[in-house]
Amino acid sequence: MNKVLLILCLFSLSDAYAQINGRSANIILDTDIGPDYDDVGAMAMMHALADKGEVRPLAVISSNKNELVVPTIEILNTYFGRPELPTGAPKGNGASFGATQKWPEMLVEKYPHKIAKTSDAPDAVATYRQILAKQPDQSVTIVTVGFLTNLADLLDSGPDKNSQLSGSSLVRKKVKQLVSMAGGFPKGWEYNVRVDSVASAKVFSEWPTEILFSGFEIGKEIKTGKKLIANESLKSPVKEVFAMAMPQSKEDADGRMSWDQTAVLVAVRGIQPYFGVKRGKIVIQGGSNSWQDDPMGPHAYLTPAMPVEQLTALIEGLMMWEGKR
Repeated sequence: MNKVLLILCLFSLSDAYAQINGRSANIILDTDIGPDYDDVGAMAMMHALADKGEVRPLAVISSNKNELVVPTIEILNTYFGRPELPTGAPKGNGASFGATQKWPEMLVEKYPHKIAKTSDAPDAVATYRQILAKQPDQSVTIVTVGFLTNLADLLDSGPDKNSQLSGSSLVRKKVKQLVSMAGGFPKGWEYNVRVDSVASAKVFSEWPTEILFSGFEIGKEIKTGKKLIANESLKSPVKEVFAMAMPQSKEDADGRMSWDQTAVLVAVRGIQPYFGVKRGKIVIQGGSNSWQDDPMGPHAYLTPAMPVEQLTALIEGLMMWEGKR
């Protein structure tokens, strides 16, 4: 089977699987977009799946206080035809990391945007509370592919004009599932966990819904970007980011590892047929995590199932979506 036909077959099978199982998600994407550029691929996937009618994005929120993060989010949302999507950023303590390859600087220089800097964005917790309060009960999937700062702050939040519920009670009432690209399994020391390890420990011990983890070891094997860059007909900021960043790192010669894309994929389409799952409970100790097996546990992590070549083709195909602008 040639590669083009393989990609088309994968899309058809995936679409059929989603339709058969009646999956349609309302998601909030919480991203640190900037230190790495797999977040850019994850946002492209989210918009592609939205255009295909599989998901309704409710917001894209920054967990990173770097001043180029929210402008980057706005640029990508605008390119994919959703400039109206709400956003937000941490207003209290929080990490601030830029991209060593300077691709956010390239984007904000080239593409127009209304929000000049991240500190001009609304409070992330206020955005969460406003959106969650308006949604049907247990209808929202939150996908976090960055630091856990916002979600810890949300749990600690009190009643406001949007809801008389505490943050924890609001999450319990409105959120169906948290999907997190974090940790390494069965044990690891992973970036998203350790940057704000206090927030990570709080969220993973107190979050009142189930949590599904896509660990470091999953995305590490899925390398995307080479076909994206080689697609001569594609003109997109996603392609521009990968074309600028990939050559700057020897480890990306075969493509960038696709951690965040896997979290978006399972949040929208579900675990099968892409992955297996192991249920139990994550344990955070400083910036590290370990795992306790428990068939009735509140957490689960992804395990390999579909061949990496097929997953890579599927994910990179969605990353090449041009959108309905």
